[in-house]
Amino acid sequence: MRKAAFLSVGRACGFGMLAIFCVMVGMSFNPRVLFQSGGILTLLMTLILILKARQALTKDYKKTEMWLILPKDFRPPERYAQWVTATVMRDAYFTFAQYTALISIAMWVLALIMGLAGIVGRH
Repeated sequence: MRKAAFLSVGRACGFGMLAIFCVMVGMSFNPRVLFQSGGILTLLMTLILILKARQALTKDYKKTEMWLILPKDFRPPERYAQWVTATVMRDAYFTFAQYTALISIAMWVLALIMGLAGIVGRH
């Protein structure tokens, strides 16, 4: 179940990071702004993941992508399914929120370094 949850959340985060990367490429004329926009959008992604982790406790387990990915042989009995699914999904969301928070911090540090170094993009 953990593997399916991480696959589901990881795939969603991958698409989100692709969108963030596209915005950053659009800002490539100014390296400081590039990393600032990446830091802001990645921080937004972190906040969304934290909200999703909170919602995982109440979301119907049958409506999760993880449940659909999971082979029928590996699904838990219905009386435990809600609790197990919510717990595993919450863990996956929080784990990816930690990863995206670290990426956001790295981008903000790079933006700060670029600003302090006076690196200015082309006009």
